[in-house]
Amino acid sequence: MDLLDSPCLNKGTAFTDGERTALGLHGLLPPQVETLDQQVVRAYEAYRRKTEDLERHIYLRALQDTNEVLFYRLLLDHMEEMTPVVYTPVVAQGCQEFCHIYRRPRGLFIPYPLRDSIRQLLTHRPHPEVDVIVVTDGERILGIGDQGVGGLGIPIGKLSLYTLIGGIRPDRTLPIVLDVGTDNEARLRDPEYLGWRHERVRGQDYDEFIEQFVRAVREELPGTLLQWEDFGIAHARPILDAYRDRLLTFNDDIQGTGAVVLGTVLSALQVTGVPLTEQRVVIFGAGAAGVGVADTLRSAMVQDGLDESVARERFWLVNRGGVVHADRSDLREEQRTYAHPWESVAPFARSDRHRVTLAETVEGVRPTLLIGLSTVPGAFDEPLVREMARHVERPVIFPLSNPTTKSEAAPDDLLEWSDGRAVIATGSPYAPVPFRGREVPIAQCNNVYVFPALGLGVIAGRARRVTDGMFLTAARTLAEESPTVRDPNGPLLPLISDLRRVAVEIAVAVGLEAQRTGHAPLTSPEELRQRVVATQWTPAYPVYAGM
Repeated sequence: MDLLDSPCLNKGTAFTDGERTALGLHGLLPPQVETLDQQVVRAYEAYRRKTEDLERHIYLRALQDTNEVLFYRLLLDHMEEMTPVVYTPVVAQGCQEFCHIYRRPRGLFIPYPLRDSIRQLLTHRPHPEVDVIVVTDGERILGIGDQGVGGLGIPIGKLSLYTLIGGIRPDRTLPIVLDVGTDNEARLRDPEYLGWRHERVRGQDYDEFIEQFVRAVREELPGTLLQWEDFGIAHARPILDAYRDRLLTFNDDIQGTGAVVLGTVLSALQVTGVPLTEQRVVIFGAGAAGVGVADTLRSAMVQDGLDESVARERFWLVNRGGVVHADRSDLREEQRTYAHPWESVAPFARSDRHRVTLAETVEGVRPTLLIGLSTVPGAFDEPLVREMARHVERPVIFPLSNPTTKSEAAPDDLLEWSDGRAVIATGSPYAPVPFRGREVPIAQCNNVYVFPALGLGVIAGRARRVTDGMFLTAARTLAEESPTVRDPNGPLLPLISDLRRVAVEIAVAVGLEAQRTGHAPLTSPEELRQRVVATQWTPAYPVYAGM
């Protein structure tokens, strides 16, 4: 029973007669011996019987907790259909309902009251060797906000994609939630809430808790890749800045989002024919992700030959307080990088001298590239899109907020309002849009295109640090793999079903960049590629020794 209860070891009905005899499994399983292919057929039939996305999410999570080889093989066979169910957008609902659908433990809960025992808690991890940790404190889950301990659904989902696409062995991954309480009153009032019932810890107490966690990870799991995920605006960048030179670590909301947006933008520019250095960029949403996207695009512009100060002036960030300008007193340090002098903003203002709206900014700047990371549904409305399209032949418009209910615009509307000229990518999955006798593919600009591949490159390449240059390299490699290289009418990003192959190319490029900058031991490109391919795990049942 211990064997059948271990999802990494269990083969279910695929145990052979010899294995059943040697391991004492006769009687515990139906007599018919099946192949993995046969099991996948039956599992898919069960999945198809579910009538709601949340039920499909619950089914897949239960299968993952029962038989990981079968779970990943099922996902591999149906990647395009099931990736949105395992991760965005359905994982948002899974996080909201986490405490109501909780079945079996996965990963680690590290609550604030046990802050002096973090290293001991890490020793309770299910598997001794860990290549990747994804950790969240649950404060800013996708576009749905503070979910407290329910935020663990995000690390679980992210690590599923590390395995599915990057090929990181599932028994070498570890999801963690740092439970520092929640300010979500609905969660605190819920009698089934499973987390620490306390308002969020903040200030110095929070910072010390993070430091205790980092020290414990360095002592217990040195050299493990640590990904910070869905931390609040006040904490995401300070944590990254504090620990990026002490750990093998990165923040996916900042760096991963920036890289996948850059890769998608570069693909879009193959369609428009306008170089990156000539773009005028308006980003609606000036949080960690919005600033991270600006940072990455700006670095790429400088890499392509633009002066740093000139590159900075190409960006206009807008949030609920209006356009980011130097006279605002509510800006964080990273936002001030993109704060224009009031004198250059004032001509845009029509109604309020102190708050320049998104519509006024678009009218004044005449952007070539409009990106949404605001979680404000419908923010890219018809007048705004028509105004942008009036001045730009092929406007590039990316409504990237997710889940779908938070998207700044729907692709069919963007095509209609731009007379079919808009080049579009979204944050959530959309079907191809029929438009005037043709079908327009809509790329999902999702971090899944970058972080699993980057993780594969870091692990196979034995990198000691994760750098911004690795993300730039990942983005440019992703763009090189875009179908638009061969067909300007193709999707901006590779098909989901092609991502494992693309991950190898990105991983090799990332590994070579790590070597170039002295952050990994030198090897030949051929040897690095061999290591990447050898590291990429494929779901297949083992044959137990002597069976």
